[in-house]
Amino acid sequence: MKNVIFEDENIIVAYKPAGIATQTARLGQQDMVSELKNYLVKKPEYKGKGEPYLGIIHRLDQPVCGILVFAKTKQAATELSRQITDGRMQKYYYAVIYGLPVKEQDRLEDYLYKDGKTNQSVIVKADFPGAKKAILDYRLVGTLMAFGESLSASHEISLMEIKLVTGRHHQIRAQMAHAGMPLLGDSKYGNQKSRNLSQETGCRNVALYAYKLEFYHPVSKEKIVFEKQPEEEIFLPFFTRGI
Repeated sequence: MKNVIFEDENIIVAYKPAGIATQTARLGQQDMVSELKNYLVKKPEYKGKGEPYLGIIHRLDQPVCGILVFAKTKQAATELSRQITDGRMQKYYYAVIYGLPVKEQDRLEDYLYKDGKTNQSVIVKADFPGAKKAILDYRLVGTLMAFGESLSASHEISLMEIKLVTGRHHQIRAQMAHAGMPLLGDSKYGNQKSRNLSQETGCRNVALYAYKLEFYHPVSKEKIVFEKQPEEEIFLPFFTRGI
């Protein structure tokens, strides 16, 4: 399977393209769990053993791409989930935002509430019922000008590196937009200017990419790092120009 980055007896690390769900209950809809199980069941070691076990450790929103790790045993799933809880698993993202960041480097601390009816997370006060603390660190990687035939003027876009400290629903998208740094391609959390630029530049998916994952192997306990440079069109100019 072309999207498998690494695999052994305990874990499987894979790249999730934008537009594919991590897991879905919708009949006929493609998702990473189904694809990986179909990949595994064809292996000789699974012959006659029924459906392979695949433990979901973390997720990426459907319009977001990047690296995910799955567990191939229940023991591995327990250990990897523990690493998320205690902060040993580190997740890094690239995001393309509209304009310039408020500061070149900063930590955002907010309280998020997930509205189940709209499937949207909103910034609330700390004492709001159901609020959860959300923390991320960001730094500016570089800024470019966006041009296009239909653009009436050039617009600045910036590539940000983001490290999640907590893992909340739509956390990066909600926090960055709230701080005045909306992600391109994000119709749910973006402002009118970022939506317009996304449409004019053809950015159809959220410009968020989980490019690096660090954790400890659930059996060997060795620290391992997986990193993959973005291939999506919205990210490429930042890397081809030597940033």
